[in-house]
Amino acid sequence: MAEHILPNEARYAEALKSAGDGHAPALLQQLKALARAQGLWNLFLPGHHGAGLSNADYAPLAEIMGRVAWASEVFNCSAPDTGNMEILSLYGTEAQKARWLQPLMAGEIRSAFSMTEPAVASSDATNIQCEIRRDGDHYVINGRKWYTSGAMNAACQLLIVMGKTEPDHPDKHRQQSMILVPIDTPGVKIVRNMAAFGYEDHPGGHPEVVYDNVRVPAENLLLGEGRGFEIAQGRLGPGRIHHCMRLIGCAQRALELMCQRATARVAFGKPLGEHGSVREDIAHSYCEIEQARLLTMMAAEKMDREGNKAARDLIAAAKIVVPAMAARVIDRAIQVHGAAGVSQDTFLAEAYVYARFIRIGDGPDQVHLAALGRQLLKQHGAAAVA
Repeated sequence: MAEHILPNEARYAEALKSAGDGHAPALLQQLKALARAQGLWNLFLPGHHGAGLSNADYAPLAEIMGRVAWASEVFNCSAPDTGNMEILSLYGTEAQKARWLQPLMAGEIRSAFSMTEPAVASSDATNIQCEIRRDGDHYVINGRKWYTSGAMNAACQLLIVMGKTEPDHPDKHRQQSMILVPIDTPGVKIVRNMAAFGYEDHPGGHPEVVYDNVRVPAENLLLGEGRGFEIAQGRLGPGRIHHCMRLIGCAQRALELMCQRATARVAFGKPLGEHGSVREDIAHSYCEIEQARLLTMMAAEKMDREGNKAARDLIAAAKIVVPAMAARVIDRAIQVHGAAGVSQDTFLAEAYVYARFIRIGDGPDQVHLAALGRQLLKQHGAAAVA
C-alpha cells in the first residue's frame, strides 16, 4: 500500500478519466499482477480456495486496503466479487466453480450481484418481484433491478440474480432463488448507471438492469429452488463485516488527515488544533474508531470460532455501528479541511459517500437494529417469562 498504491492515487484518478467507459486503467492491471506475484491475492476467502487466512487475520489487512477506495481490487478482494466468490465456493456445483469461480479467483473476469429492485422495498428480501420461471430445461427471467454494482465493468461476465421461483409458497422465505446469468445473454439490458451522491463509481458503476425474457440453462440455478434467501444470508454476513473493516481504514485515514490539517492550518491567530472544538473532534474520533475496531475484531473472531450464523449478533452490531461512525469521523475531517474537504483534492468526499451509502447497502440500519433487538429479546427475554 505504501510503496505502490498511495503514491499512485492521483495517477489512478487521472488514468480512470481516459480509460473509457467500463474499462479499468492499465495501472490497475499492472498493480494486480504485482500483488498476485507477491502472493497478496484472494486474502478474504478462508480455506483452500483463498489464502487460508481467518476472518481475524484478514480484518487488519482489509482495514489497510480500505484507506484507498480502489485498493481492494488490486488484491482481488473487492466487492461484489468477494461475496460472489463466497457464494460459488459454498454453494456452486463443480461445473459452476470451473466456469465462474476459477476465473474470478484468477482475476480474469468481474461479476455483479443483482438483488435490489426499484419498485419494492428490497431491504425486505421477501418483497423481491423478479420472476424466475421454469420452462423445460431452462429458466426464464423477467424483472427490473438497480444498483447492480459492477455490472458496467467491461470485465464483468457474470450476474448472480435473485428472484422468485415459487411466489405462492406458504413459507415466504422459500419463494426466492438465485441463478447465474452470463451478462451477454440475450434480454439482459443495462438501462442506465445510477449515481450515489453524484458519484458514478466507474468503471463498474451501479446500473439499472432489465431482464427481458432472459433464458438460461436450468443447471445455472444455485443450490435449488427456494434456497435464494438462505444463500443471501450466507453471502451478506461476511460481506457486511468486510465493509466494516474497510470503513475503519477510511475513518483512520480521515483522522490522520484531520490531525495533519489541524497542525498546519492557522485560523484566528493559532493552529486549528489549538482550538478546543477541533481537539474534541479529534479525541472523539479516536475513541469511536477504537471502539468500532474492537467490535469488528470481536465479530471476526466469533465468526472464526463459532461460524457466521452464530456471530450474526456481533455482525449486526458492527454493521450498525461502523458505517455511522465512519460517516461522523469523515464529516469532522471534512469540516476541518473546509472547502478542500468537499473537493477532489482529498479522498474525504468520496470516503464520506461510501460510509453513508453503506448505512443502506447490505441492509439499512433499521433492518439490522430490528433483527438484533429481536434476537436479544429471544435470548434474554425468556428469563423474565420464567
